[in-house]
Amino acid sequence: MNTTPGLVCAHHHLYSSLARGMPSPPYTAKGFTEILETVWWRLDQALDLEILHWSAKLGALEALEQGTTAIIDHHESPTAIEGSLSVIAEACAEVGVRVNCAYGVTDRHGPEGAKRGLVENERYLKNGGHGMVGVHAAFTCSEETLESAAQLATEFEVGVHIHVAEGKVDAGAAERLKHLTEENWLIIHGVYLEDDHELSGTIVHNPRSNMNNGVGYANPVRFKNKIALGTDGIGANMLEEFRLAYARHRENDVSATPEISWEWLSAGWDLFPEAIDDKVTWNYGHIDPWHLAYTTGTRPVEIEIGDEVVWKDGKSTRVDESEVRAKSAEAARKLHQRL
Repeated sequence: MNTTPGLVCAHHHLYSSLARGMPSPPYTAKGFTEILETVWWRLDQALDLEILHWSAKLGALEALEQGTTAIIDHHESPTAIEGSLSVIAEACAEVGVRVNCAYGVTDRHGPEGAKRGLVENERYLKNGGHGMVGVHAAFTCSEETLESAAQLATEFEVGVHIHVAEGKVDAGAAERLKHLTEENWLIIHGVYLEDDHELSGTIVHNPRSNMNNGVGYANPVRFKNKIALGTDGIGANMLEEFRLAYARHRENDVSATPEISWEWLSAGWDLFPEAIDDKVTWNYGHIDPWHLAYTTGTRPVEIEIGDEVVWKDGKSTRVDESEVRAKSAEAARKLHQRL
């Protein structure tokens, strides 16, 4: 067998697709909070809707070329909030990739900024958008904002998509969230969660991002929650993320087997069941955890999404890859100039 359902990225930041090559931060960050302040919080403030369109479109195209047909995206663009989730959804639809959108509400820009984020989530969901209610992280939100986000999610019968205990600065998040969480929440990272944290929902493990930010190893096998895999914005190559999740797990416990990391990858289909009906045909004949854990270069030959072939012979059937990359490069230059 060399076919699978479409792979799912359970946590992405499509707005970061154009970050590659961005100017160096004003100083070298010495910890997680400084990384946020000098890189990501500068980047999200420089976004506009046109840049966001090309960032999402490029990210969706790069997801497709790795066999990922569904993305659960977490977005923030504090100077271009209104309509941003629709821009992301439409860009992904043009490529043919499925997407679940959420705007990351935060009080970093004051109560008015938090309100605008809540309104964008509400607008998108009310208009029939496929999504969740996003929250940046507990440590950048007031109790009122956290409760408002949870209430909005309940109203629309969706979960909350939130970073939790990614760094030490957010280590107390569980105490603030445990009375709010539901099984349909996405708890992202969880590096500094206690083993018995009392949070409901799926924990999304992002091994490459955690290593890149130097925040530590989440060791997700210690949790009772369901575990899924995301990239936290570093592309959407889910087979590579699976391999890295396994390698990191085995580094921590030499008795670890790739079946565990494959279960984490497979949990994406529970979160985004539509992807189960997608069909990815791979260039490698052994689609099983033990083979894939040690086989790089596995790429899709053909991809069907909703009975439509959207990838064939190494290219998209829906969009001109050269045009997408050229327009994305132009948008990246504009973004980088602002930085």
